[in-house]
Amino acid sequence: MYRLATQTSLRQVPRSIANSISRPALATPRFIQPVAIRTMMDSPYSAVKVSDRVKHDHAELEKQYRNILAAEDEDTKVRWQNQFIWELARHSIAEEIIVYPAFEKFVPNGLVMAEKDRAEHQRVKNLLYEFEKMTPSSSDFLPTLDKLWDALSDHITEEERDDLPALEENIDVEYSSKLASSFNTTKHFVPTHSHPSAPDKPPYETAIGLLTTPMDKLIDMFRKFPKEDKKA
Repeated sequence: MYRLATQTSLRQVPRSIANSISRPALATPRFIQPVAIRTMMDSPYSAVKVSDRVKHDHAELEKQYRNILAAEDEDTKVRWQNQFIWELARHSIAEEIIVYPAFEKFVPNGLVMAEKDRAEHQRVKNLLYEFEKMTPSSSDFLPTLDKLWDALSDHITEEERDDLPALEENIDVEYSSKLASSFNTTKHFVPTHSHPSAPDKPPYETAIGLLTTPMDKLIDMFRKFPKEDKKA
């Protein structure tokens, strides 16, 4: 009866008027409301390759090393020392978790390349561990820093000249951008101090890092850094 009455009443309405009648919109449940989905093009790292992110860190580390050397008082040296330690520890572990496995997976002879880089990292970690225990007034402070930078600088040169270009040649731009984003994110969840005896490969490095990071961040709360350069 209701259907018949509806159809009859519609036939009695002129077509121009019937077409102008707006139908009520169906409500969409809150849990399936449309959401703005961020794509790689929306990401601040969308145009950045993983090699760009790694090279950016390298440049920051060199700047911090030179700031330690240029500091005119002990307080400033300590602040830049802490910043350098914080940045280098995070960078090294993020490479071992994100970048070196990509070497192994995509680059011909990538396993040898990754093992070489891990061995170089181990030397840097050992020196960083010693450097962290020193104060600027120590006679070994600058010699140890120079030895650390020499080892790190040689590693950086080889990585930027050989390893990173080889990786970029064997992955596409989109995947490189994803690695760059993962690399940047990983740095927020890894230890901020040198732990030379810790594993240097995932998944063990990842697991140990999750246990170690909270203590490292607690230590950082009581250390001095240059202005607002240290980030969470």
